[in-house]
Amino acid sequence: MEELSGMKRFAVLLCAEDSDYVKKKYGGYFGVFVRMLAEDGDVWDVFRVCSGHFPSDEEIELYDGFVITGSCNDAHGNDAWICKLLILLKKLDSLNKKVLGICFGHQILARSLGGKVARAATGWDIGVRTIHFSTSIKTLANMKLPARLSLIECHRDEVRELPSKVEVLASSDKTKVEMFRYGDHIMGVQGHPEYTKDILTHLIDRLLQRNYIEEGNAINGRESVDKQECDNRQYPVTNSSMASHVSTCMHFEVPNFWKIFFNCFLN
Repeated sequence: MEELSGMKRFAVLLCAEDSDYVKKKYGGYFGVFVRMLAEDGDVWDVFRVCSGHFPSDEEIELYDGFVITGSCNDAHGNDAWICKLLILLKKLDSLNKKVLGICFGHQILARSLGGKVARAATGWDIGVRTIHFSTSIKTLANMKLPARLSLIECHRDEVRELPSKVEVLASSDKTKVEMFRYGDHIMGVQGHPEYTKDILTHLIDRLLQRNYIEEGNAINGRESVDKQECDNRQYPVTNSSMASHVSTCMHFEVPNFWKIFFNCFLN
């Protein structure tokens, strides 16, 4: 790879195989994340770490930041690629590289920092859930965050514990660590801000067909999506006045909030 002068360069660490639906409609989960995060002039690459494709030390130096995706695997497991990913994340931390983790990515980041990840005490969380930002946030106080947001969730594991050096940014009535941040370079989000309604409903169908979830989980997940149908829209958001323009229910169509929020972090 050649270094591209003057351009921001990011890599997606892909931790799941693409479904046929997402591959056909969005170009795979890599395409979903690029759609959410990419700015004009950015360069985005993908490393399929779940298949053993990891960046070399030389390649790591080329990137301004990394995004870790969701996965069907357990972040508390010890598969060979997961153990190798933990080593990579510790290296990225030591280099102060920007790292954003989503769902499994959130959990594996927490584990790499010394946290504890396990099966969620209350079982699967599938559908739309309201997350509440902490009123004592220190590191993001200048961003004027809203009090709460609705976010698509699909997970059965959770971050149980975090070391004191890590700041919890948001929680919900289901999961106590919905978002966290470590320093100015690592952030985890348990939910799926990159998901759209159709991605979630197709995933629910796949999980049900494979007997990963019960019919009740599927029904509750679909119903929570339908209840938020009226909020399926984007909102004008500016970095200087983010909270004043943000609805309490933003998720399905990759709202401007998350794009601005994550780009403020990654840049």
